[in-house]
Amino acid sequence: MSTVEIEVPRGLKGVVVTETGLSDVRGLEGFYHYRQYSAIELAEQRTLEDVWHLMLLGELPDAAGRAAFLARTAPLRRLPAALREVLPALAAGTAHGGPLGALGAALTVAGAERGLRPLYDTAPEQRVEDALFAAALVPTVLTALYRLQHGLQPIEPRDDLGYAANYLWMLTGEEPEPAKARAIEMYLVSTVDHGFNASTFTSRVIASTGADLVACLVGGLGALSGPLHGGAPSRALDTLDAIGTPDRIDAWITERVLSGDRIMGFGHPVYRTEDPRSRMLRGVAESFGGELVEFATKVEDRVVALLAELKPGRDLNTNVEFYAGVVMHLCGLPREMFTPTFAAARVIGWSANILEQAADSKIIRPAARYTGPAAPQPLPDL
Repeated sequence: MSTVEIEVPRGLKGVVVTETGLSDVRGLEGFYHYRQYSAIELAEQRTLEDVWHLMLLGELPDAAGRAAFLARTAPLRRLPAALREVLPALAAGTAHGGPLGALGAALTVAGAERGLRPLYDTAPEQRVEDALFAAALVPTVLTALYRLQHGLQPIEPRDDLGYAANYLWMLTGEEPEPAKARAIEMYLVSTVDHGFNASTFTSRVIASTGADLVACLVGGLGALSGPLHGGAPSRALDTLDAIGTPDRIDAWITERVLSGDRIMGFGHPVYRTEDPRSRMLRGVAESFGGELVEFATKVEDRVVALLAELKPGRDLNTNVEFYAGVVMHLCGLPREMFTPTFAAARVIGWSANILEQAADSKIIRPAARYTGPAAPQPLPDL
């Protein structure tokens, strides 16, 4: 009996493929949430550890629960011995494979040393422990790779610092300013998860095969590395550099729009209103102030107005990448670390999705419509 084929939109837009208790994006409302809580309220009021606890363990911790979770995850931040040995070689190859490729290779080494087994053969409790291990290790690996690539020695994580502050510490070796650590934390929380985006869906597809956790995460990293997904924050900041001065905004944007070029940092496949993450991060940027922020807000206002004029009915507003790049720059992150920082947050969301998918034994196996030459044809003579 043949399978019944169902016509769906290109890119699976709007197609519901499964059920999830982790997050949802209400594009028409400009709202998204993690479990039952507003993601923006979590970013504004809670720590990254709280949200990590929520996503993987199912509930927000109280003060005692937060302390216990910190004690549970802090030892997992340290580099395993086998990984420490190969990191210099991975860092040397970063220029070719990119930081996310090197991160994937590092996680593969760490997973092998840990003895990760396929999700299919792993008990649910062990899956959680493995997921915590991987997510805790990612910031340490990313900062170590960056420092090694720039001729610097990796910096050990500190148990007295939270996730975001520790990330800045390991990257720069300087005591992080509380305001900057908090700004990065708000960005990280706001990007932990966002519905069935390309990288999350990729991770879940791999998890549905029963593969090990690292294989699922590496797949997510591959999807995130694309410029239409995780590569956009630095490109949005490049746009500000290309425009240069306020008097060039209208001419630069108009030329790009009329030529059909995409304006990085604007438009979203789900939101038909302002991206709530952009709204929050604009507030974070404005709390720092300065010429870059003033220029960015002017560009945003003019781009939105020009897009409404030149592309009527399209509802193109700023997305998370536009102000994410501004905030990360203000907090001292180099541009090459923008997408890796995004990945550090998203690994937490991927891990939660992987665990949820692993509880379902059904493999994800869609079909494709064949449009090639009619078959069968006789083989040509040699």
